[in-house]
Amino acid sequence: MTRRWSSGVWLLLVAGLVFVLAREGRPEPPRAAVLDFVLKDANGREVNLASFKGKPLIVNFWATWCGPCKVETPYLEAFSRKYEGQGLTILGLETESEPAAILKFASDYKVTYPLLVADQRDDVKTAFGWRGILPTSVFIRADGTIAATVVGLKSEEFWDQQIRALF
Repeated sequence: MTRRWSSGVWLLLVAGLVFVLAREGRPEPPRAAVLDFVLKDANGREVNLASFKGKPLIVNFWATWCGPCKVETPYLEAFSRKYEGQGLTILGLETESEPAAILKFASDYKVTYPLLVADQRDDVKTAFGWRGILPTSVFIRADGTIAATVVGLKSEEFWDQQIRALF
């Protein structure tokens, strides 16, 4: 009985993962992003997400220990620099680490885009639809609508395509 139950649970988990991944990068029904939050960066400075309204924005959920997050961080840094002249902002919302670990990560990976502390901020995680999978990125158009939510590690080309769709 236990073996049958265990197999059924695994089947449901795999089916759910396939469903989530099949939706990757697909346009979402128009839905406004909620940006009425104030988070602190790793230095303790407050950052009001509402200050990014009217500009294309990527909200990236990540963690210092996450292997795929470490792989995509150089992509994010490069895209942050490439598209900053067009108004794009990338915000990294760290989901679990202490500010000291975030600062070390930023130094090690030469991150210049804002890294914010989102640990203990279930309200923010829920507002952006984060399901606990790292990395997850929410692509927001300048009009404030969510263009796509992307779960997992993607290629540099995929990222560029998603970003260009914001303009």
